[in-house]
Formats: sequence, C-alpha cells, structure tokens
Amino acid sequence: MSSEALTRAESLIRSIPDYPEPGVLFRDITPLLADAAALRAVIDALIAPFAGQFDVVAGVEARGFLLAGAAAMEAGAGLVPIRKAGKLPRPAASVDYALEYGTATIEAHDDITPGMRVLLIDDVLATGGTLVAAHSLVAELGGTVVGTAVLMELAALGGRAAVGDVHAVFTA
Repeated sequence: MSSEALTRAESLIRSIPDYPEPGVLFRDITPLLADAAALRAVIDALIAPFAGQFDVVAGVEARGFLLAGAAAMEAGAGLVPIRKAGKLPRPAASVDYALEYGTATIEAHDDITPGMRVLLIDDVLATGGTLVAAHSLVAELGGTVVGTAVLMELAALGGRAAVGDVHAVFTA
C-alpha cells in the first residue's frame, strides 16, 4: 500500500460538525467505504502490523463491523461481531462500560474460544471506553487480544491512555 493511496483514503473521510449533537465533530467514513481502492488501502494498513498473529477478527458495532469483515476476508480469518446489548440471540458474555453520559453494554457469542488469538478492529478511537470493554469481553471468553487497530484515532480525547497499544491508520 502506498502513502499516496492512504492520503487519498484519508481525504475521503468527511467531518460533520454538530452531529449527533452540538459540539461533536462526527467522522463520516462512508465515502471511503464506497471507494474500492481507498477501502483496500486502509484494510491493508489495518492488518499489516498483525499479519499471521491472529485467528479471528473481532469488529465492534457498528462501523467496526464493516472494517473487520473486510479485514477478516483479506487475512483469511474468521469474524466475530461484538454487539450492543440485546442484539444477539444467545450472548455468552457481556461487559458494561461507562460513557460520558451513562453506561452501555457490549456482548458476544462464544465464538471466541479459549486460546484464540483475536485482532480487535473499530472505526474510531475516542475516549477508549468501548475498546477497553471489548478487551475485557475477549478475555472473559478466554481469547487473547493480539492487537487493536482503528481507522482513526482522535488523539485529543486520550483513548490511547485507556486502551494501551493501538495501531491507528490515521490520527486527527
């Protein structure tokens, strides 16, 4: 993957002010997802540091699913969705975590088995709460997180301090 391809991919991410609420600058990745060359460039960049180190990709709802699915296909690995509470028919594990304005819960089936090596993928690292919870969820199921990758890190929000080592394709 070339730096030119990644520069172009990054240029496709739109910043939408005051969405979903005033004061929030939303990062819209749908133009990037719609561009095959840009999508391939970011998927390659997401998984490159972890090549050969994982058995399954776990994608965090909702936009993380899109990236994780493509990453799993590219790597020849399985895919496990990490969902918001109440979306799975038979959740095997759940973890509650704090948000700025309350709490949330994520869940997963028991498709992550003891000893399984997991690459966690999400779209944006902000404060880190969701990814910290995803790490706990994988551990509760007996898996080992071998890496965490995000499309974009919002560095000013400090999520890296909460999550630990994170591979970010882009930083804003």
